[in-house]
Amino acid sequence: MSKINDIAVIGAGLMGHGIAQIFAANGYQVSLFDLEEPILSKALEGIRSNLTLMAGKGIGHTDDIEQILSRIRTTVDLQDAVAGVQFVVEAVIEDLGVKQQLFQKIDGLCPPESILATNTSVISITEIAQNAQNRERILGTHFWNPPYLVPLVEVVRGQDTADKTMDTTYELLKSVGKHPVRVKKDVPGFVGNRLQHALWREAISIVEKGIADPAMVDECVKFGFGLRLPVLGPLENADMVGLDLTLAIHDYILKHLEDSPESSELLRQKVEKSELGFKTGKGFQEWPEKRADDLRKNLLNYLLEVTKTSS
Repeated sequence: MSKINDIAVIGAGLMGHGIAQIFAANGYQVSLFDLEEPILSKALEGIRSNLTLMAGKGIGHTDDIEQILSRIRTTVDLQDAVAGVQFVVEAVIEDLGVKQQLFQKIDGLCPPESILATNTSVISITEIAQNAQNRERILGTHFWNPPYLVPLVEVVRGQDTADKTMDTTYELLKSVGKHPVRVKKDVPGFVGNRLQHALWREAISIVEKGIADPAMVDECVKFGFGLRLPVLGPLENADMVGLDLTLAIHDYILKHLEDSPESSELLRQKVEKSELGFKTGKGFQEWPEKRADDLRKNLLNYLLEVTKTSS
C-alpha cells in the first residue's frame, strides 16, 4: 500500500464536510465531492465556522484556518474527485442501493492501491461492496457526529476486506487524532449503534408502558450511570462490581427488559403524527426553538471542552 497523501470525501453534507475538515487540518490534500456547487459552498462555510469556533475555544489557531481550507478542493465531477487519491471516504445518504452503485463506480475509477471506505452507521459493508470487483479494499469507517469532535471511528471489516486494508486505515485514523476501534464482524449497527439503540429501545419501552415520563428517563441516564460512562464502560463496570453479582442481577432482570424485534408502536405513532422531535417542535418532549437551540449549544460546548482537555 503506497503512502497516503491525498484523500477524497464523497458527499459534502453534515458528516462529509466534517470528515474533510479532519484530514485537511492534519495536512492532507482533500478532494470534496458533491452533486451541486451550492452544497460544496455551504460545506466550506461550515468548515470555516467549525474551525473558527474551535480556535475560539483554544483548539487550533485562527491563523491556520485559511491554510486548512486551502487544502480542500471541491468538485462536482466524481472522476476528478478520486483521480490519483489513495483513500476515499463515502458519506452519502443511508441507502443501500445508492451506496452499492457508488462503490461499483469508484472501484472502477480509483487507482488499484486506493482504499475505499464507507461512513455508513448501520448498513452491511459486505452488501455495500458486493457489486465492486476489488472488494478486498473496501471497509467501513463509521465516524460519529460531529466527526471533528467525537474521537471514535469504528473500522469495520467486510467479508472480503483484506488485513492490510484494515491495518492501513486504522493507522491513518490514529495519525489524524481519532480513536479507531476494530469491529471484527460485519453485523448491522456494528458495535456503537447496537449498544446505543438497545438503550433507546428500553428507554422508549419504559415511557410506552407508563413507568416514567420521557424527561425522567433522560434524567436517570444523565444524572446516574451516564456520569460514569466517560471513564467506566459497561464491561469494566461489570468487572468492578463482580461478575457473580452481575450474573445474579441478570438472572432476575433480563426477562423483564424489552426484547421486541419490532419498532415501538409509540414511536411509530409519533412519526405518523409528525411528532418528529426538534424538526417539528415536538417528539417525546416539547421542543420550542430556543430550548432546542440551547440543547444543541450545550452539547457542542461540552464536546469542545472535552476535545480541548484531551488535545
